[in-house]
Amino acid sequence: MPRYLVEHYFREGIADFLAGRPVQAIVEANSGTEVVWLHSYVTEDDHRVYCLCEASSPEAVRKAARRAGLPVEVIHLITVLDPHAYPTAA
Repeated sequence: MPRYLVEHYFREGIADFLAGRPVQAIVEANSGTEVVWLHSYVTEDDHRVYCLCEASSPEAVRKAARRAGLPVEVIHLITVLDPHAYPTAA
């Protein structure tokens, strides 16, 4: 399944967005969609969040984000570049 890096911007900060809202609710919002949330990175200022997910399409990502109430700024189709796939020279 394709992987996407999704950029979210939270004007009030992600901590305020999540206040009183369990992260499990976001996982449940993805239930029954074509999106699997793998993990996220939060910037130091707490306003930008980058989520890595597997999804059938960018539109599936947008639909799941709407269900979870998440703003979407940019969706990038990505491929994984893993240093473990490249052995070091002996």
